[in-house]
Amino acid sequence: MILKYFLVFFISMIPLIELRGAIPVATAWGLMGRDNIPQTILVYAICIVGNMLPVPIVYLFARKVLEWGKDKKFIGGIFSFFLDKGSKAGEKLEAKAGRGLFVALMLFVGIPLPGTGAWTGTLAASLLGMKFKQTVLAVILGVLMAGTIMLLASMGLFGALGAFMSH
Repeated sequence: MILKYFLVFFISMIPLIELRGAIPVATAWGLMGRDNIPQTILVYAICIVGNMLPVPIVYLFARKVLEWGKDKKFIGGIFSFFLDKGSKAGEKLEAKAGRGLFVALMLFVGIPLPGTGAWTGTLAASLLGMKFKQTVLAVILGVLMAGTIMLLASMGLFGALGAFMSH
């Protein structure tokens, strides 16, 4: 059981998967569900911590490392991919948000779509020159939002809601 907690924690830290993948995995393994709310809350917290742990590192170092590696022979392609992904995400955020960049970042991270998680959002914020505290707060609010959406979806609430509304 402890091994599954660690695996869920580490899945939450993987770029592009993050807690969007960890919560459904935890649900499939029986670690989360309506029948054990205290354990569900614990695993939800583990996923949040795992997803947020890389954020300061990404903010402080990712841009420097990606720019350093983009011209290297074996790693250049993947480093360029992540640098381009972060830059494009930052440009989209800035174009849509204007002065509301904090809210835009929070929603970008919070809506659980592929490639819109804490890693990409933090990289985009660092490329845009957002302040560290503002970035971390927007990202944690977004991660909490995405985690809640994924938890409710994994527990079947949206399906039940759809069935209820169709009658």
